[in-house]
Amino acid sequence: MLGEIINVVYYTYDYTGAPAFYSMMVTFGTVFYHFGMRLAVGGIVNARFHNHMNYRRKWFREKHFEKSLYKKLKVKKWKDQVPTFAPETFTFKRHQAEEIVQASCQAEVVHEIIMVFSFVPLVFSIWAGATMVFVITSCAACLLDLIFVIVQRYNRPRLFRLIR
Repeated sequence: MLGEIINVVYYTYDYTGAPAFYSMMVTFGTVFYHFGMRLAVGGIVNARFHNHMNYRRKWFREKHFEKSLYKKLKVKKWKDQVPTFAPETFTFKRHQAEEIVQASCQAEVVHEIIMVFSFVPLVFSIWAGATMVFVITSCAACLLDLIFVIVQRYNRPRLFRLIR
């Protein structure tokens, strides 16, 4: 559907040369990329790990600075307001603590990969111009996913205590 909209806007711009259609084409293309990339990354990582990521790896351990950072950011106050893609994955009614930790690690990895791929549209700025627009949207998208990483990392030590 969005791909068809982009095509219509592209051909309309190609036919008319109107700058508004060019802006719409770039905007829709960027939005399509961000949504499609997020779905693809999530699907690929899930197909590989199926929420069974090794939570004992060093990468997933709490870093020495994290507790104080989370206090400064007041994560405890807002973490429950962050939406969850599949809330049933993180409920004790359906899963053991170990399964939830594995899913938490997978969710973290997905969002970290997405954070990196959020900057791919900067390459499009070479062709499309408006570099600052691409910088701003890429940074905003990266920061959005950073919120999800923070929530996963904030909750994980509590889950580790439950497992022990």
